[in-house]
Amino acid sequence: MAILVIAEHDNSTLKGATLNAVTAASQMGADLHLLVAGAGCGAAAEAAAQVAGVAKVLVADNAAYEHQLAENMGKLVAELAKDYSHIVSPATTTGKNFMPRVAALLDVAQLSDITAVESENTFQRPIYAGNAIATVESMDAVKVITVRGTAFDAAAAEGGSAAVETVDAAHDAGISSFVGEEMAQSDRPELTAADVIISGGRGMGNGENFALLEKVADKLGAAVGASRAAVDAGFVPNDMQVGQTGKIVAPELYIAVGISGAIQHLAGMKDSKIIVAINKDEEAPIFSVADYGLVADLFEAVPELEQKI
Repeated sequence: MAILVIAEHDNSTLKGATLNAVTAASQMGADLHLLVAGAGCGAAAEAAAQVAGVAKVLVADNAAYEHQLAENMGKLVAELAKDYSHIVSPATTTGKNFMPRVAALLDVAQLSDITAVESENTFQRPIYAGNAIATVESMDAVKVITVRGTAFDAAAAEGGSAAVETVDAAHDAGISSFVGEEMAQSDRPELTAADVIISGGRGMGNGENFALLEKVADKLGAAVGASRAAVDAGFVPNDMQVGQTGKIVAPELYIAVGISGAIQHLAGMKDSKIIVAINKDEEAPIFSVADYGLVADLFEAVPELEQKI
């Protein structure tokens, strides 16, 4: 049977995590279909049809799916699932929101945050904050899977020529409604897509001191992140949080400033290609995963770094 990948999009463009999910799904089978559910989402559907390896794009264009509310998406995907062996979604905030509902409606176990595909039935996923890898085999008729995007290369966004098919199903559960959203505006790249990230922790002292990191980020074209401790202390908004309960990242370069290296933070960034740590505590756990470590006062080291870039 075919495999259905749920596209993440903003009704006009595909999110990068969709391409990583397509790569993961391609390792489970050859016949890939991509679902674009939204409102006025024709442009996103056209982009989906260009993704390499996708055979068919299903388009559910209805006001009920404009903001991909979990209750509505769950019903839609569960209805379509009868024609598929695998239902795959990126393990993003959106995917984590509606996929458990799909699994519950289908009465199957969800395979969450997989990082490797061993066969069509067997997968790997991190447990214990990434300190161990579990190999899980599922014999469910339909496998409901979320994919950790940083573990898979992105599929080519162009080169495909998938057929586009309209889905008439319109599910409005009527138990939730979209009220509003506040979008953070920044000229810097998104955390999950950045090649370079510089993050600050509790050692930054306060939110104003994050300006030190922003100066470095501007020169490196980097994104700015934070540890959970910095977010919980109110230094920065929670959309900047990197970690097990924040965003999972794997940039080419990760610079951790004033971050001790709690397990939950390491789980979100230890797959980075190169890790640089700046901390005045030479016993900080962050140094155990760092490729380069500097034991120094960040308020001296970071301005000096910024001047020399």
